[in-house]
Amino acid sequence: MGFTENGITKRWWEIMARYPELSNLVNIPTQELRDMYTEIQRWGATLLNELDSRDALVDNRPSTTIRVEVTSGNITNPQKGDVVYSTSAGKYKGFVSTAASTTFKAFF
Repeated sequence: MGFTENGITKRWWEIMARYPELSNLVNIPTQELRDMYTEIQRWGATLLNELDSRDALVDNRPSTTIRVEVTSGNITNPQKGDVVYSTSAGKYKGFVSTAASTTFKAFF
């Protein structure tokens, strides 16, 4: 299974973030240090799995929602990044939420 962009098919490992892995050390002088290093490697591998899982969730989520409405006032509970085409204004508008205001702003 792959991902096609501009006519080029890529595999999942070519499009997902690659996080560094802790390298294997072979000449660790004491058993206590070897055990500690093994534990750190396990912890790092668990962290990498969590990051990869989170990346997959984020990558599979749509970046915006585009709706068609007569007016942007018809939208209940808009979220940052939502886009609406206002048929009454004949314009696309994006929802902007700041400390000062929360409103749909027309694209220019």
